[in-house]
Amino acid sequence: LYDPDVSLLPIGGHFTMDPSDAAYAVNNLLKSKTVIPMHFGTYGILKGTPEQLKQALGNTTAKLVVMEPGETRKF
Repeated sequence: LYDPDVSLLPIGGHFTMDPSDAAYAVNNLLKSKTVIPMHFGTYGILKGTPEQLKQALGNTTAKLVVMEPGETRKF
């Protein structure tokens, strides 16, 4: 994955990674500067939240960016 600057990671936790899995990926595998959580809050079965990801990331230099549906960003 070669140290991407921006990572979009699923955090829903049923069909995809949960927040702790995503935090592990950021801190130990990807080392991204910016992390955007996705695949959460759309169905009741998806329990992971951006707040849980923030807590799981701990003391990291990665910036957590939570986007709203339809929102755009340039990196």
